[in-house]
Amino acid sequence: MGDTASRALPVQDARIYPRGGLDVLSRAEVARLRDASSGGMHELLRRCALAVLTSGSASDDPRAARDQYPGFDIQVQQQDRGVRIDLINAPAMAFVDGEIIRGVAELLFATVRDLAWTAIELGPDCADDLDSSDGITNAVFGLLRNARILKPADPNLVVCWGGHSISRDEYNYTKQVGYELGLRGLDICTGCGPGAMKGPMKGATIAHAKQRRGKTRYIGITEPGIIAAESPNPIVNHLVIMPDIEKRLEAFVRLGHGIIVFPGGVGTAEEILYLLGILLREENAGLPFPLLLTGPAIAAPYFEQIDRFIRLTLGDAAASRYEIITGDPATVAKRMVAGIRKVREWRIAQKDSFFFNWAINIPLEYQRPFAPTHEAMAALDLHHGRESHALAADLRRAFSGIVAGNVKEDGMRRIEQFGPFEIHGDADMMQALDELLRAFVQQRRMKIAGEYRPCYRVVT
Repeated sequence: MGDTASRALPVQDARIYPRGGLDVLSRAEVARLRDASSGGMHELLRRCALAVLTSGSASDDPRAARDQYPGFDIQVQQQDRGVRIDLINAPAMAFVDGEIIRGVAELLFATVRDLAWTAIELGPDCADDLDSSDGITNAVFGLLRNARILKPADPNLVVCWGGHSISRDEYNYTKQVGYELGLRGLDICTGCGPGAMKGPMKGATIAHAKQRRGKTRYIGITEPGIIAAESPNPIVNHLVIMPDIEKRLEAFVRLGHGIIVFPGGVGTAEEILYLLGILLREENAGLPFPLLLTGPAIAAPYFEQIDRFIRLTLGDAAASRYEIITGDPATVAKRMVAGIRKVREWRIAQKDSFFFNWAINIPLEYQRPFAPTHEAMAALDLHHGRESHALAADLRRAFSGIVAGNVKEDGMRRIEQFGPFEIHGDADMMQALDELLRAFVQQRRMKIAGEYRPCYRVVT
């Protein structure tokens, strides 16, 4: 190992040998893995690996780490006994006394594993399989199984959604809720980044230690377009990189036994609309799925505004699928425990698995990847009179496009080239959307640091 310099930031070379899913491979599998990593996915692997090696970074600019470490590279080398990962000019913050931090190494192995699996198992030859709802669900299942996430056990996994840019009071509250969940034996799954994605895990670690729980799961689910802006927080001990945002959202819903939503911005709104749109389908009417919206007492106006927007666009039926609780972490945890108990009873009665929710119906329109071009954003059908689940799907896409313009490199590039996205729809809906987005900007929920420049324009 040797030290070099890059823009005055300390870097280091390293040679590491993967474990966990990459340690027992045939020669043919190693060759396919190396071909995938050295081919068209190399730049993607480099970008995601750099995000992992700078885990804990406070920046949400996806280009920041690349600019700081322009000489960084990663190579997957074939050996008779498996694979070797070579790091060139890697960030020194990922090392201690010349050795890579164990948790960082595990996340790096997960990155190589998931990107290679996607390139090999979901490549062009699988295009037909990914054109059906069942085929996409099977792909989500396969990736989670390959990541060794699916564990037959009693339901206890709570998915926590919320913003990466939140206030200190809101962050402390997410820790308190995580602590109460951990005391009750619940594990945590988040989007793996900072803010409301880190807080519940941090609180749960203390509670799990108090309860002497030896095997705990802090699962982070991300996707290539967003990992560079929301690098994994250090508590994540199971990282999964899904191919796109739609498969990431499906993984949350299939994997979790209940969902808690903390304050957030457009990404959090996208997640809420995705889930509500699914739960509003007739096929899912009787499906138990605990959904709690919560934050400190000062966040009550935030949730009131979210609730008004949902009732205006999707109706009171959508609002009936969630409960809002503010300022009471213990009650949130108790409600979640009660909700998961109902999930367990229902799945036993329906003979559905505890580790993967096969029964929930997710239509193809929710599974197909949405490319947020200017034309696609302007063409979204945001008008009253549509079925609520169909309107929710397009509303979700609108927020997804704004997320792309805010923090995804491709989206940011489109905005720089063609200007802000335009969003059209019924006047009252557009006014409510504009008010909601303006509130996100004023509350600094769009960006961690620096002045926010809107990537959208709501046409009222």
